[in-house]
Amino acid sequence: MNKIWQKSKSKSNPVIERYNTGDDYLMDMLIFPFDILASSAHAEMLGSIGILNDEEVKSLVNELNNILKDFNDGKIKITLEDEDCHTVIENLLIKKLGDVGKKIHTGRSRNDQVLTAVRLYTINKLQTIANLNKEVIKTFVDFSENNKNSPLPGYTHTQQAMLSSFGHWGLSFAEGLINDQEILDKTIEINNQNPLGTAAGFGVSFPLDREYTRNKLNFNKNIVNSLFAQASRGKFESLTLESLSQIMMTLSRFATDMLFFTARETGFIKVSEDLTTGSSIMPQKKNLDSMELLRGNASVIFSNQLTIKNIPKGVMSGYNRDLQLIKKPLIESLNIVENSLLVVCEFVKGIEIDEDTIKKSIKKDIFAVDVANEMVEKDGVSFRDAYIKVGQSLEKLKDFDLEKNIESKKSLGSPGNLDLDYYKKILEKL
Repeated sequence: MNKIWQKSKSKSNPVIERYNTGDDYLMDMLIFPFDILASSAHAEMLGSIGILNDEEVKSLVNELNNILKDFNDGKIKITLEDEDCHTVIENLLIKKLGDVGKKIHTGRSRNDQVLTAVRLYTINKLQTIANLNKEVIKTFVDFSENNKNSPLPGYTHTQQAMLSSFGHWGLSFAEGLINDQEILDKTIEINNQNPLGTAAGFGVSFPLDREYTRNKLNFNKNIVNSLFAQASRGKFESLTLESLSQIMMTLSRFATDMLFFTARETGFIKVSEDLTTGSSIMPQKKNLDSMELLRGNASVIFSNQLTIKNIPKGVMSGYNRDLQLIKKPLIESLNIVENSLLVVCEFVKGIEIDEDTIKKSIKKDIFAVDVANEMVEKDGVSFRDAYIKVGQSLEKLKDFDLEKNIESKKSLGSPGNLDLDYYKKILEKL
């Protein structure tokens, strides 16, 4: 296919072409439908301002729909020689409609095409992630309600510290993801701005109706300054990666806990066998590979965020080809987080608590703080004196009823006062 920027019949140097295109043609298979959507809106807008007549608009929109159908049916592939989805779509329009197809690019640049399609794709993926995140929050809340009094040693410095519960543990992830959801919602809001009509960053002489395309594409508002539209490249992707990083920080802690709690040395929980893998040499192995990958993928997201920040850092105002390199880490990260949320949801549902093993693992000194607090309440001594006295006689500590001990923690948000209704109300609003 011809490049839409070519002005002569001379062929591109294949080494340069391969280097310039990179993996972009593969990434564009994902944003293809969104460029169709934006192209249809652009064509209709050109009709509304008299650049195209009604018949031309109808022909372009109908053919764009045909192209999308062929794409969805697997009949269209983007090759390295095609360069990107924008080239494929325009060439197909010209092949089918001739001179009418050549008019689709009136008043636009590939620059605002890319910005629009990538923003539409990103918003779509973020909304999917937001819905999945809500489902994971609900799964944690349900798990916590069902196991609110199931004992679990609480750890500091990877040492048993105080008695907790699985309900308490589960809600720590629910609340973390609730905070992450707030960041995600704001990220969607900031992404939701229309760049279409800013062309190469300097506007055009046609009276483009950008409000028309904004409404047609369901953007919340327009990016007003055409030069900033180009300067926003890297900023909105970096913000997207920040929201994804926050989710992965929460999920990676879950992954580490799962690996620790399922280890033979602890054995606090088991998971459904279909969530595990095996070893090619050791018949007994049941490995939580997906939790290890989840933990590692958090680092991939953090690295991708740094990549996205560094690429546009300090570039001159206006479009620069460096910005093309942002697309791959953005798309990779969106897919990783979407799949990670799906995996965590399955794992939470597959947890089987082994209370007998947990009870055997709990040592009496886990109740040291409780004994000190009892001395403060019953004997009227200062906490510091009680702390010293208990610390000097740990071997004499008594056993506590685990469930009663959990229930005795009454401060807000502690194991005995989870305030499950708080999380349920938040879920209703999310």
